[in-house]
Amino acid sequence: MLRLTWARLEFSTKEILLPAETQNDKQIRRALLSVTDKTGLVAFAQTLAGFGVELISTGGTAKALRDAGLAVKDISELTGFPEMLDGRVKTLHPKVHGGLLYIRGKVEHEAAVAEHGILPIDMVVVNLYAFEKTAAQPNVAFGHLIENIDIGGPSMVRSAAKNFEDVAIVTKAGDYATLTEELQSNNGSLSRATRWRLAKQAFATTAAYDTAIANALDQIPEAPAPESPAEKNSEALPATLRINLPQVASLRYGENPHQRAALYADGTGLGIANARQLQGKELSYNNLVDLDACWALVEEFPETAVAIIKHTNPCGAATGSTVLEAYEKALAADPVSAFGGVIGINREVDAAAATAIAKLFVEAIAAPAFTPEALAIFAAKKNLRLVEVHSAPASPTVKQVSGGLLVQDADTGHVTESGLKIVTQHPPTAEEMASLLFAWRISKHVKSNAIVYAKDGQTIGVGAGQMSRVDAAKFGAMKAVLPLAGCVAASDAFFPFPDGLETVVEAGATAVIQPGGSVKDPEVIAAANRLGIAMVFTGIRHFRH
Repeated sequence: MLRLTWARLEFSTKEILLPAETQNDKQIRRALLSVTDKTGLVAFAQTLAGFGVELISTGGTAKALRDAGLAVKDISELTGFPEMLDGRVKTLHPKVHGGLLYIRGKVEHEAAVAEHGILPIDMVVVNLYAFEKTAAQPNVAFGHLIENIDIGGPSMVRSAAKNFEDVAIVTKAGDYATLTEELQSNNGSLSRATRWRLAKQAFATTAAYDTAIANALDQIPEAPAPESPAEKNSEALPATLRINLPQVASLRYGENPHQRAALYADGTGLGIANARQLQGKELSYNNLVDLDACWALVEEFPETAVAIIKHTNPCGAATGSTVLEAYEKALAADPVSAFGGVIGINREVDAAAATAIAKLFVEAIAAPAFTPEALAIFAAKKNLRLVEVHSAPASPTVKQVSGGLLVQDADTGHVTESGLKIVTQHPPTAEEMASLLFAWRISKHVKSNAIVYAKDGQTIGVGAGQMSRVDAAKFGAMKAVLPLAGCVAASDAFFPFPDGLETVVEAGATAVIQPGGSVKDPEVIAAANRLGIAMVFTGIRHFRH
């Protein structure tokens, strides 16, 4: 036999009895709306009003609702206290937070709200001041920045979310449509599962908001006068590392099938994490890592560039006058390793390039755009992942170590011909210099120890991730399928002994680019002069662990 227990619920002056089993659904009878982003607000408020929900609002939100013909009670009418201090104090009141926080049906709470004339508020619709947009404004006044820190909004959000058993908290305009459907199908009520989902989302919203404020203020070493610009110290890394990114995709697995994985993104629409997938299978963890590697490499070049990546290392990279030319040169460098690779292209992919690429088995392609003709060609390869990506600004890199995280600036180091130091008797020719600068850019994206052989805007051989620089030089030469004679070589760090230099020269290099800085530099330079090659120092290195 089913036994029912009963609960006493009070709404305004009406008292009814409901089976406890039905309390999972909560009727919305009074809602407080106060939003910065008014997208979709009126339609949602009309839905609420259609169920007889009393609407309470503030400032501009109240005006927008009244202009749409809706009956709205001002917050000051609810609290009996006027908005004050330029709007800083309006919802920070016991009749607001009491109406949100009191537990319906709890005898002590019911007595307290009855004594003080506090009415229940069953829904809060709030989104917060756009602090991040304000902080991103160039030369924003310090006082204006501080004024855009929302206090009342987050307080209401947290109060409503804490009492989710009785209150629904809506922080995203994107939820209006789903909530409207549920309200309409449930006679103006929302389920406990929905209220719980909204509460978790609400706490995530306030956490992200506080993180944005803390991160922005952390960059301002001294508080200037209110009218002065909020000057940021862009040189310092954060005193406290705060990372708050929403999960945007649950991945099938990580690097290996026994590892769980997910993708988190900053929502800017930039970079690999925010890229738009146009076709193909679901992106895997390894796909995303390789796509990020190939995209970072081709972004090094102002001219048309293509990189083919395997396990984050370039097996072929090249520049060209067209995407097709650059692709064919990159592929020719190591066509065997290119099989099953990931390709990065820094220009729109056209039909000519798509036709050539479609002949090779490729896991994924990242590019800023694809022509309709290229998309039609790739459509025949249904598993091929096409990703449209747009450049993101350089940001610090984060690496986990046991017990913590390492943070460093992005490696944005570049050299130009004028910044190089020619250290040998024989200077590079113009052709060698161009190839040296190309090879140096590639070496930055090869795992250390790294040696890159290149010529005429094309990699010839890549020695990646070796424990010995001599082994890297030998491995890069061994991988070459194109002639090495007359090429140049780039080393991501200095040659500690002449043997590494001797190995690349033996392979066919006629010019070398390296950072310099070893105690053995004089011996290495002497070896270069003895071998009759050109060598230049960059003064910076590109370790990539």
